[in-house]
Amino acid sequence: MQHIQHPYAWWPTLAVLIVATVTDLRSRRIPNWLVFPFLLGGLVVSTWVEGWHGLGQSLVGMLLGGLVYGILAMMGGMGMGDVKLCAAIGAWIWWQQLVFALVMIAVAGGIMALAWATFGGFLGEMFSGAGDLVFGWRKRGLHTPPDLNLSNPKARKMPYAPAIAIGTLISFFSR
Repeated sequence: MQHIQHPYAWWPTLAVLIVATVTDLRSRRIPNWLVFPFLLGGLVVSTWVEGWHGLGQSLVGMLLGGLVYGILAMMGGMGMGDVKLCAAIGAWIWWQQLVFALVMIAVAGGIMALAWATFGGFLGEMFSGAGDLVFGWRKRGLHTPPDLNLSNPKARKMPYAPAIAIGTLISFFSR
């Protein structure tokens, strides 16, 4: 798998993931002032280091990260800060590494959700909601049930930046 082989990808990504995780844990938000310059930096550095090829790889990574998490956001299960963060990460690590990172993010997010529900005392409720989400789509279509949608003020909202950080860092360490 080919990806950016220069030190400029590792340090900015780590710094942004730390800030995004802290802000998401504190306020359940990932700020635009953090994500947009990071995304632009990924496009610029990729172009500077690898020319047009780097820009193309960076754009594909950005679009892939935005598309995967954008679909989840449209279904109501992901915040737009998470979408923008994954798109920006894709701009830095390119699509080939992002595919692996997305799998690791999903694993980390699943483990975190299980721990959160277990220690929060709503594990059964979580499995019931997940079952309805996965198997109840024939009745309701692709719309997320209102009680599982992030726009519902009563819905439980787990900060997802820590899972994004863990999955992305695993993608760096696995190389």
